[in-house]
Amino acid sequence: MPYSDTDYRLDEIDRRILYVLMRKGRKTTAAAIADTVSVSGATVRNRIQNLEEQGIIRGYTAHVDFERAGGKLTNLYICNVPIPEREALAQRARAISGVVNVRTLMTGRQNLHVVAVGDNTDDLQRVSRRLSQLGIEIEDENLVEDEFFSPYTPFNPNGHRQTDAPNDFIALTGQANIVEMSVNSDAPIVNHSLEEASSRGVLGEDTLVIGIERDDQEITPHGDTVIRSDDIVTVLSRTTNTEAELEAFRGLQSEITGQ
Repeated sequence: MPYSDTDYRLDEIDRRILYVLMRKGRKTTAAAIADTVSVSGATVRNRIQNLEEQGIIRGYTAHVDFERAGGKLTNLYICNVPIPEREALAQRARAISGVVNVRTLMTGRQNLHVVAVGDNTDDLQRVSRRLSQLGIEIEDENLVEDEFFSPYTPFNPNGHRQTDAPNDFIALTGQANIVEMSVNSDAPIVNHSLEEASSRGVLGEDTLVIGIERDDQEITPHGDTVIRSDDIVTVLSRTTNTEAELEAFRGLQSEITGQ
């Protein structure tokens, strides 16, 4: 969809809404965003619609782990194209079967990045041939192992603070991780015992709190131990999706306001 040039300027509410959407995606409801931004749900819906119409929000994409979705391979092609043909060639590359992302860069060389997914190396070689047939020079290519996303911190009024970042992270063998982090004030687990959190699904069965520091005291966790705001917890996660498990100790409001 083409978007015309606009003089639209983001205000603080727009920036906060964008921050939440980048952090949580479309699984976040307008009501939840409204509570965070301290406006009505109708205002949030109207703002999102306006941001979409202005072309500031360009769409919503599911981030898919293609290796888990059938053992597929993801490959990044770093390409060179003539600058006058860059946009046209980007659109033609996007039409190749298996291509999931195309990015144009302002640089003189390596100014086109193409990401494609295939069942095997033959599929990826087919994409290489099609790119070459279009007149796109492939300078380098690599299999993508992983990809990470973060919201744009300056859209957070307290952007200088990374409130939900773990203080320490240790990767163990066997897909296990130990993470130390502070519990945010509106985190789902606050004021719940560990037993309650597990029974209600707030904590996954592969996540274990193995240490708590509170007011300079070391607490040995038990089932009836209640988690408090600002506790520093040490968490053992045996799941491959550790980031999702840590959501129990984070809070949406604190991400926006720093409270």
